[in-house]
Amino acid sequence: MKRQKKIDILYMDQDIIVCVKPQGMPVQNDKSRDLSLLNYLKNEITKSEKQIPELFIVHRLDRPVGGVMVFARTKDAAANLSGQIQKGLFEKYYQTVLTGYLPDDQGMLTDYLKKDGKTNTSKVVREGTKGAKLSRLEYEVLDIIETDQGVYTYALIHLLTGRHHQIRVQCANAGAGIWGDTKYNSKFQKTKRRYVQIGLYATKIQFLHPLTGKKLVFKTEPDGEAFDILDTEEF
Repeated sequence: MKRQKKIDILYMDQDIIVCVKPQGMPVQNDKSRDLSLLNYLKNEITKSEKQIPELFIVHRLDRPVGGVMVFARTKDAAANLSGQIQKGLFEKYYQTVLTGYLPDDQGMLTDYLKKDGKTNTSKVVREGTKGAKLSRLEYEVLDIIETDQGVYTYALIHLLTGRHHQIRVQCANAGAGIWGDTKYNSKFQKTKRRYVQIGLYATKIQFLHPLTGKKLVFKTEPDGEAFDILDTEEF
C-alpha cells in the first residue's frame, strides 16, 4: 500500500487549521475511497491532542488542484469564515498554466455558469438561464511561452466568486484552457493519460481570524509537471 506523504500544516489553533492540499487528493470522502484531506487532518490532530476533533469545510478545491486551504475547528469559526466568503472578505488567488492566450494582459472574466449535477460539470450559459450563477474572476498574465506544442500562458487568478469548477470553465470559454484539464480543455480530452494534476494551484488565501479579527495571509508555491513547463531551459 502506498504511503501517504506528510501534508504541510501551515498554522493551527483552537479555531482554524491551515494546510497545503496535495494535487490529486479529495477534500472529503468520495467514491474512490482514497484518503481525503479532511480525514488526514482529523487523524493528525487526534495524534497530537488525543481526541477526535471536529473539522468543518468552508471552501473547496477540485481533486486535481493543489494549494493552501483553511478548515474551521468550531461551528462558530465555520460560520464566521463562511460569512467572510459571502461578503467578499475572504481572498483567494491561484497560479495557472493555460494553453492559449487570454484576451488581455490583465482583465476580468464575467460569465453565467450552470452546474449539471448528473455529469459533475459546469458550462457557460446566457444570463437569465434558470439555475445560472454570475461568475467573476480577475487575471494578470505573468508570462507567455511559445513552444512547439503551442502557446502556454502563465497567469495569476483572483477568484471573486466561488462557483463549481469556475476557473476551469471560464478560462476554457475564453480560449485558454488549463494545462492537463481533461474535463474542459479540448487539447487534453482525447488523451489516454489520466492527469491527476492540472495547471491550477491555490497559491494564496487571505482572511480575518474568526475569533481575533486579525488579518491572516498564507502563501504557497506550486510544483509538479504543469508548472515545470515554466522552468524548462529551452523556453
